[in-house]
Amino acid sequence: MNARVVLREPIEPIVIGDEIDVTVARTLDDLLQMAAIRAVVYMGEQQCPFAEEFDGNDFNGATHLIAREHGEPLGVMRVRWFADFAKIERFAVLSGRRGGPAARALFKTAYEVAAQKGYRVVLGYIQARLAPFMKRVGGVTVRPGRPRFVFSDHEYVEVERRLTLPPNALTIDSDPMVILRPEGQWDRPGVLDHSTHRPPTNPH
Repeated sequence: MNARVVLREPIEPIVIGDEIDVTVARTLDDLLQMAAIRAVVYMGEQQCPFAEEFDGNDFNGATHLIAREHGEPLGVMRVRWFADFAKIERFAVLSGRRGGPAARALFKTAYEVAAQKGYRVVLGYIQARLAPFMKRVGGVTVRPGRPRFVFSDHEYVEVERRLTLPPNALTIDSDPMVILRPEGQWDRPGVLDHSTHRPPTNPH
C-alpha cells in the first residue's frame, strides 16, 4: 500500500489509497462510533465484559483514531501517552475487513502522531495468537525476554515499534501556538492561531 498520511480536520479526513480515511476522534459522534466498533468486536465477538472493554482509560490521556470507508466507521485504535513511550491498544476492525488497508492505516497514523509528538517507541500488548498478523500489518516486534501474561481470558505478548522522529517533532521549545493546536493538527493553524490577530484586552 502506497499511502500518504496527512492529519487534517475531521471534515477533510486523511485518505489512505482510494477508500480508507483515518481521523483523530474529536466529537461526541466520533466517540460513539469508536464505542460501537469496539462493542461489536470485543463484546460481541469475544464476549468481553463491558467493564473490561471500557476500562476507565478512554478519557484519560488517550487519543482515539477512527478508520472509515465512504464515511462508515470500520476500525479504531486507542493510543495512550506515557512519559517516554506511547501505547497502542483497543485496536479493532470489523469482521470481513481485517488484514487489509484499514488495519495498516490505523497503525501508520498512530505511529505518525506518536513520532510528531516526540515519541521514539510505541508499546503494545497483543494476543499471542495474533502476533504474526500484527508483525505483518503493524510492523511490530515481540519484546525479547518479556514473559507472556493473561487478562480478559486471552494470552498476551508485549510488542514494540521503534520510531524515527520527523524534523518538526514537537519539543518543549516548539512554537507555543503550534503546541496549542488540536491533537494531530500541528501542521496547520488552529482556532487559537486566529485569535492572535486580536490585541490583548484582558484584564480590562
